[in-house]
Amino acid sequence: MLALSCARGCSGLRTALRLHALRSVSGLTAAQIDEEVAKLLELKARLGGDEGKHQFVLKTPKGTRDYNPKQMAIREKVFSTITRCFKRHGAETIDTPVFELKETLTGKYGEDSKLIYDLKDQGGELLSLRYDLTVPFARYLAMNKITNIKRYHIAKVYRRDNPAMTRGRYREFYQCDFDIAGQYDAMIPDAECLKIVHEILSELELGDFRIKVNDRRILDGMFAVCGVPDDKFRTICSTVDKLDKMSWDDVKKEIVNEKGLSEEAADQIGSYVGLHGGMDLAERLLLDPRLSQSKQACAGLSDIKLLFSYLQLFQVTDKVEFDLSLARGLDYYTGVIYEAVLTQAGAAPAFSDAQNGSEEGVSVGSVAGGGRYDGLVGMFDPKGRKVPCVGVSIGIERIFSIMEQKAEASAEKVRTTEVQVLVASAQKNLLEERLRLVTELWNAGIKAEVMYKKNPKLLSQLQLCEETGIPLVAILGEQELKDGVVKLRVVATREEVDINRSDLIAEIKKRTSEA
Repeated sequence: MLALSCARGCSGLRTALRLHALRSVSGLTAAQIDEEVAKLLELKARLGGDEGKHQFVLKTPKGTRDYNPKQMAIREKVFSTITRCFKRHGAETIDTPVFELKETLTGKYGEDSKLIYDLKDQGGELLSLRYDLTVPFARYLAMNKITNIKRYHIAKVYRRDNPAMTRGRYREFYQCDFDIAGQYDAMIPDAECLKIVHEILSELELGDFRIKVNDRRILDGMFAVCGVPDDKFRTICSTVDKLDKMSWDDVKKEIVNEKGLSEEAADQIGSYVGLHGGMDLAERLLLDPRLSQSKQACAGLSDIKLLFSYLQLFQVTDKVEFDLSLARGLDYYTGVIYEAVLTQAGAAPAFSDAQNGSEEGVSVGSVAGGGRYDGLVGMFDPKGRKVPCVGVSIGIERIFSIMEQKAEASAEKVRTTEVQVLVASAQKNLLEERLRLVTELWNAGIKAEVMYKKNPKLLSQLQLCEETGIPLVAILGEQELKDGVVKLRVVATREEVDINRSDLIAEIKKRTSEA
């Protein structure tokens, strides 16, 4: 009984304390206690220690996920679409470390700085995982003294955020960035960034979308004429940025109760942030009695007018609107800012929040965002030399969430490999011939496979093609080998034709290029 009761105890320390107590009160001899301890140790060895595997929960860390082959096939298709668009617009690519010096990232993200992942001290350097790709890009430009580049960068970033997995919000996720650095005439690069967003979202066929634009100078001018103190501009801006998730009443409460702004100033802000339109709104606001008093706001409004004139030439104004509620909380923006959102129809059916079990009738929100950041590079340059920059980041994880849901709802099969032909045999003892033929196909750059069995049944080989979507089967048999031909079978139609061995590669390439 003593051995059994002690075996159910937890730690070695508690067991030792119990044995000490037994020596004091039970009258057992040291030899008897040692005997019981030996029994305990033997039983513990049989059962496994306190640190046994049964206590280990096998899962991915919070805010991360694995991707199966089907999901990866969808991701690769999306990445390919985005990369093609970036290259079509003349961008080249770079890469930067996944972690940066902590001081590189500090002070660049406003209130979002609390979401940065800090790493333990690694031999004298304080490091943090990158929060986005923009600040590392600015550091790269300053460090290498680059003043002119059009680049794209697709890589993972990390945020210590509250994840909402079903709506595409993670702690580890990809960003796809396109940026233009250099001194150019106003609004031409900015308009191209919006054209790129329009092209990508249209090509991915996610549904209806809207691209909202504003300018940080208009916001700052608006705050100034509404009576917001200079030192509260950024913090009020971060709160206004929540209008896509909160009602104006809730935003106003936060501005007044938490940020300490007067109700009168908050109401004046409210009269502006509800406005949205196009070039006509910019023209109207240039005549606004209060806003026209701000040189900053007027400069921003003039650029918005110019931006819309270029967007008309790029044929994208049907999806773009000037929206004064758009704030984008990141501190480094200095001019035009923009954000693309899917409308209710575009994001339907709505995602459910798996974490609290509630059904939310909302879209996945922003799927792209960006703006002008003319001062960021200068923050890293020893002499403060500025390099004007403008860019856009595609919210790829949210797009994946929609694409995956559409694939689940569709009857269309998602192929997870690109194999074009399976080399099969109709009789036994033809493994060597199959391996010779598949080698010929590989050497010719054809994507081909064989089954890893010496004598697979022909039916099994054909079923493999149907299950995995392989379009062609090259069948070898004793008769085919004698005649110097290969029987080429089209899986979808079951049509079969004998092809001379010397013509097989050309025939496969012809048929696969047509498909």
